Amino acid sequence: MTALRIALGEYLGQAFYRIPVAMIVVNNDGTIVRLNELAETTFGYASAELIGQKVEVLIPPRYRHKHPGYRGGFLSEPSARPMGAGRDLSGLRKDGSEFPVEIGINPVETGEGPMILSVILDLSERKLSEKRIQDALQQKDLLLKEVHHRVKNNLQVIHSLLDLQALKMVDTELVDVLRDSQNRIRSMSLIHQTLYQSQNFAQVDFQRFLSELLPRLTESYGSRSRQVRIEIRSTEVKLPINEAIPCGLIVNELVSNALKHGFPNDRSGTVLVEIRENADQVVELSISDDGQGIALDKDLGKSESLGLQLVHLLTRQLHGHLDVHRSNPTRFTLTFRMGEKS
Repeated sequence: MTALRIALGEYLGQAFYRIPVAMIVVNNDGTIVRLNELAETTFGYASAELIGQKVEVLIPPRYRHKHPGYRGGFLSEPSARPMGAGRDLSGLRKDGSEFPVEIGINPVETGEGPMILSVILDLSERKLSEKRIQDALQQKDLLLKEVHHRVKNNLQVIHSLLDLQALKMVDTELVDVLRDSQNRIRSMSLIHQTLYQSQNFAQVDFQRFLSELLPRLTESYGSRSRQVRIEIRSTEVKLPINEAIPCGLIVNELVSNALKHGFPNDRSGTVLVEIRENADQVVELSISDDGQGIALDKDLGKSESLGLQLVHLLTRQLHGHLDVHRSNPTRFTLTFRMGEKS
């Protein structure tokens, strides 16, 4: 034990002063007996000013009254450990300024008796870097929010221009084409609006998007909105924007197709939109209706309908699979794995 004490004493007397981390040694009474050069620099004191002082002089006044109790607890079970685990610690410089610290405390046997060795890390630069990162992230969030807001507004302007154009037309087929284009633009606009109102700019709350899109979509078909009911069944599916936009357009096309062709002669019925995600991140999106169905001789793969062509194109973009059930009920089911869209 004597040899160990001598070795430690020599260590503290020679290498200790030059170690590139702030270190302070106090005795069991909390009196500072030694500190190294970096500790002097960190706290702004000369060594002679601190030796013989209570270590509480380096602690902000509001914390000083608790420190002797913490020291007593350490001395009752001395072992190397972080000081104040789970708490934010602060040091006090000679000029009265406070700074964040991280402290490791270790029991040390020396020729002068048992001591407590404190290793102090000044976290000022780390905290400043963390604040800069947080500020940058906040600025990025604000920028993304503004981008989504502007995209939404620009799409709404295009929607309004198409509306004005439709008012000047008498050809009902051209008016229908413009209306379909307006609905597609509205679908994309609503996705950006959903993101603008969200706290997570990477994910679209698709259930919220559907609840906004579908009522407006049915309203665009006039009397059909009174004879056909839209039902949504959705789990809490969050989609990245690169997958939410094609999914939104697919819903727009298939629901529009059901409203236009599935319920002729004022026939009433229901369109059901369902979306779910399983544990393997496979999304299943289904649009079904109890209308008249699709004729068996109709080749959906070679349809001249722009809407169905878009559905097949968007399915390929998602690397998904589209399954079609023609009647009782008519159902289009898209399945794809999230993250596979290129």
